Amino acid sequence: MLFIYPAIFHKENNSYWVEFPDLEGCQTYGDTLNETMEYAQEALAAYLLTLLEQNLTLAQPSDISSISHSSDSFATLVTCDINQYKDTKAVKKTLTIPAWLNERALAMNINFSQVLQEALLTKIQTK
Repeated sequence: MLFIYPAIFHKENNSYWVEFPDLEGCQTYGDTLNETMEYAQEALAAYLLTLLEQNLTLAQPSDISSISHSSDSFATLVTCDINQYKDTKAVKKTLTIPAWLNERALAMNINFSQVLQEALLTKIQTK
């Protein structure tokens, strides 16, 4: 599942560090801007997965236009897909749906597992 949070990138000497204003303690750094962005995506994913695994509430991302920063820094959005970082061990679930819904979904080549995962994550985030 894709998440997007605002981040503030700071330049110090010849390197960068980044913080996420909505996620206390979520920070990282790198030697180049590209490296720092890559590390920011990894840090964001690890932070969010930890919250989800501990059944804690995820903070709602702030509007990037409301993020204030100093003149030697900039705000941007950082995305991460937690699916590539989380435990990939699958758990089999049995469920029941109406026959007509099953037939239409099969005709449309809908991936049932993916739809269920996305729906469950959305439901969890709204709690």
